[in-house]
Amino acid sequence: MYDLRMLYDETVARIEAFDDANGGGVGSYKNKGSCHLYLLETEAPIARLKPTGNGDEVRLGYWSHRRKWEDIDDMGGVVMPLDDALEFIANEAIFWTWT
Repeated sequence: MYDLRMLYDETVARIEAFDDANGGGVGSYKNKGSCHLYLLETEAPIARLKPTGNGDEVRLGYWSHRRKWEDIDDMGGVVMPLDDALEFIANEAIFWTWT
């Protein structure tokens, strides 16, 4: 049987490894089946990674001016493998607006 806790633990380990390799400063927590990233210094939200159930693919969300998580686009959101998603988040300004 597929163990969601193991998937979450593996996801967190990969997020932490990426964060450490890029200077640190990002924390994560699980909420409603998604992994949320936030800036440790200010606790400002950065991104939401919601598993799609297809391998390690996640749907990306950002903290919007409406003070809620929203998809990157209006066409069903951006879905990509976790490592690509972390790289995308690190390099796209929309995730860092509220930090």
